[in-house]
Amino acid sequence: MFSPDWIVVGAGFTGATLAERIGSALQQRVLVIDRRDHAGGNAFDYPGPYDILVHKYGPHIFHTNSKKIWDYLSRFTEWRPYFHHVLAHVDGRYTPIPFNLNTLNDLFPLGMAATITSSLVETYGYGKKVPILQMRDAQNEQLRFLADYVYRKVFENYTMKQWNLRPEQLDSSVSARVPIHISRDDRYFQDTYQAMPARGYTDLFKRMLTHENIRVSTSTDYDSIDGLYPNARVIFTGPIDEYFRYEDGALPYRSIRFRMFEQETAYAQPVGTVNYPNEFDFTRITEFKHLTGQTAPGTVCVEEYSEAYVPGKNEPYYPIPTEDTASALRPYQERARELRGKVWFAGRLGDYAYYNMDQATGRALALFEKELSVLR
Repeated sequence: MFSPDWIVVGAGFTGATLAERIGSALQQRVLVIDRRDHAGGNAFDYPGPYDILVHKYGPHIFHTNSKKIWDYLSRFTEWRPYFHHVLAHVDGRYTPIPFNLNTLNDLFPLGMAATITSSLVETYGYGKKVPILQMRDAQNEQLRFLADYVYRKVFENYTMKQWNLRPEQLDSSVSARVPIHISRDDRYFQDTYQAMPARGYTDLFKRMLTHENIRVSTSTDYDSIDGLYPNARVIFTGPIDEYFRYEDGALPYRSIRFRMFEQETAYAQPVGTVNYPNEFDFTRITEFKHLTGQTAPGTVCVEEYSEAYVPGKNEPYYPIPTEDTASALRPYQERARELRGKVWFAGRLGDYAYYNMDQATGRALALFEKELSVLR
């Protein structure tokens, strides 16, 4: 009978990384559970129509500047180099984003674009990235004009659709994710390491969790095993407020509704993702073949519709970073500190933090090295 030393709740990047480290480095037994019918969390993928690898929960493009995180995950996958490109539909044109000097030339008369480019380089320097809300406070009138234009045409309505909040209501970290790039680098990310797992994320997670000290139980809710292993330590990567049964009130999350569709054409769009900040109810369309590099006579795409999280109806994808939610989170953080040594919270939902995949992995590695590796 498998009697675990640890229970890891959630089989996404944070949970899988911690389970792998505990199982292989500490040689302790780990039971990984997930209430979904698969491991991999939101990065789960599967062969869809035309045998194209489909990301069930929307596009996941791996990128990081951390060699440590890259080297760690490279133990479980080979990589396909991939640089993500995104277009946005603005003023009737499809133009590169994040907004950069090429976008400027696309949308403005050449003389005007050249003048604004000079102001950008003189004020901030070539190669810099400037948050839109910061540029709106610039002394230079041309730069304030540009910032207002990008705010209205690219950022404002997309943010409203994505978060159901105005940009000013969100933490500054959100606007910092979509800066104006003072360069002609059209890549969506500029990280040192950018790639896709060669055989997909599901295969990566399978390799991470295949170990004699690890057992994985999907379609398993934490409540169904709570109390079965009283001596096991717990790592909880689900919603922190759910663990405490919403005793200090429910924290808000945003969810996403996906509409998959296929077309009998080689490619439906010129790049992996096209954003629609102003038109339509959906925020973006992603075509998976660009991400996977596969060839097929048809193609598979997904539309994303942001919506409020309703427990039991949909999944919580994004914590909502505002001053109010930061205040609402504090009582749960205090409760979590009281349990430290028996229960740890981590991950996007456990920490209530807007992590990318590499950040979720890094958070897990740091937690293991600083706190868990010394436990016996």
